[in-house]
Amino acid sequence: MTHYFPEVTLLVTHYNRSRSLERLLQTFKEQQLTFGDIVVSDDGSKPEHQEYLKALQQQYQFSLITTPVNKGLGNNINKGQDAVKTPYTLYVQEDFDPKPAFAEHFKDALTFFKADASLDIARFYAYFKYPYTKTYGKGFLEMLFKPSVWYSNHLKFYVYSDHPHLRRSSFFDKFGRYPEGLKGDRTEFLMAASFIKNKGKGIFFEHFTELFDQKNSSDEPSTMNRAGWRESKNPFALTARYLYLRVKLLRWTYEVLYK
Repeated sequence: MTHYFPEVTLLVTHYNRSRSLERLLQTFKEQQLTFGDIVVSDDGSKPEHQEYLKALQQQYQFSLITTPVNKGLGNNINKGQDAVKTPYTLYVQEDFDPKPAFAEHFKDALTFFKADASLDIARFYAYFKYPYTKTYGKGFLEMLFKPSVWYSNHLKFYVYSDHPHLRRSSFFDKFGRYPEGLKGDRTEFLMAASFIKNKGKGIFFEHFTELFDQKNSSDEPSTMNRAGWRESKNPFALTARYLYLRVKLLRWTYEVLYK
């Protein structure tokens, strides 16, 4: 079945992972998912990847937005979003592939957006379930930010996330542009903080592992690295992580609510 979404632009951010981008675009094509436009925003990739991007552009007919040097996640999303001309944006980083179930639930999310003008984001993937929610409909949950520190799950701050999501293309009008010149994690957090401060409303697909795969091959590994102690199961590391998260909860609560 063909699924055409003329009011939606697929926005893909890319950096040195042109084969991953090819796999993403090919998967959308195989699943007969098409959009009003496709924008690929490249963050100053190496010459061999830029050459491959030009070949892919001829095949998949996307708009390619480039920069001569790497300027980071914030700049890459900003310049990509600036090129979007449709009312809605499906944002996906290049290392994600849609699963067969995606089309149906994406259609539901788009229907919700058209019916509910207060909706700002619909999230389709996560590493962990958003902690505080209420039922919204058709497998989606409304995310509820709880400001009190008694709601102590630090994941509550990620009402916004850079993982695959649908948003209105007027997103910057309400929440501002992404900060530039910062590390990716900090860029994402500051946008999440703006989302909370500006009373953003978002929904989250409950079975969040069923719509996208994140694929990191040995040839094109993830460009985001985490400190090893944060992943360790060692008792000392677990204690350190617990204390780290308690401090983070207090720091982020102050930064989001009082700065």
